[in-house]
Amino acid sequence: MVIHRPGKLWISILAVLSSLQLSVGSAFNVIYAINAGGDAHTDSHGIYYLGDPLKGKIGTESDYGRQLLAINRVSKHDEILYQTERYHHDTFGYDLPVSGDGQYVLILKFCEVYFNGPNMKVFDVLLDRHTIVSDLDIYALVGKGTAHDEYIFFTISRGRLYIKDKNSEIRGSKLKLEFLKGFKDNPKINAILLIKDYNEAILPRLPPLINDHHTGASGMDSIGDQYHSHSYPVSDDDGPIADGGDDNIMDDFLSASPEESTKASSKMRKTSGPKQPNPYSLDDSSIMLPVFIAIGAFIPLLFCLLDTFVDNFGGLLVVNDMDPLPKMGKGLTIPPIHKNK
Repeated sequence: MVIHRPGKLWISILAVLSSLQLSVGSAFNVIYAINAGGDAHTDSHGIYYLGDPLKGKIGTESDYGRQLLAINRVSKHDEILYQTERYHHDTFGYDLPVSGDGQYVLILKFCEVYFNGPNMKVFDVLLDRHTIVSDLDIYALVGKGTAHDEYIFFTISRGRLYIKDKNSEIRGSKLKLEFLKGFKDNPKINAILLIKDYNEAILPRLPPLINDHHTGASGMDSIGDQYHSHSYPVSDDDGPIADGGDDNIMDDFLSASPEESTKASSKMRKTSGPKQPNPYSLDDSSIMLPVFIAIGAFIPLLFCLLDTFVDNFGGLLVVNDMDPLPKMGKGLTIPPIHKNK
């Protein structure tokens, strides 16, 4: 009869759990992972997130999310990834390293921890000057204190980035991830995860939403996370790769029409406050109406004051029938109000 000591039994269990965690973590070829606004963390999938590399350099790191009792859709262990964040009053971003040709998925983690309504914080996200998330309103998608992930799939082949119907040259083996300042509050990010040569069936995903807040926005999958279309396939032969055109900023902002170009360029402008109304759109008549009303009300009041003044002080005025013109020093000469015959 073999008797197992409790201490050895617990050691065996911990060893098995550790091996399972390592095996799960090794299933992902993690190229880059950071906990924005916070310290290093290993999540429940075994993925190690570095502390924020922008600490003390740009923007503001915040752990305001710790004031919430819980973050919906994540385990207690992984709440820290959505409680801390980096935001900035201007456009800011990170340099993402890439590791040669292959299929990549970029997972951006967000959580609204401050605002209590939609349309309060709205911003765009760019990757290498391509818009990958447009008009992101976290609260409108999942509500407050609820985790939300954005999945962006792209391809790198022979030094070029292919994402949706756009492509551009990669410089310095890095991609620029930017959070674009708009007219509604400040852009932010909670955590970033970049995986290469992934198995989509086992990608880390959040559980379904447990409330009715989400209304089925375009591009949203059944569990409430945003999935962006895969990049177009790339030819494997040795021939030239079709060029997507100039890599200038306007081409990258989907300038298919003048209206879209105007909208894209307006988003690139950095503003110091909310958008102001056009002063020329106001009706001139509506501006002058209060002035006309004030003048109309003042004229009867003026006649009333003059009549009262004459009744009370008319007898004190100097009247000179011999001289029709007023004389300096004698006061104003006016016809008498009452004259005894």
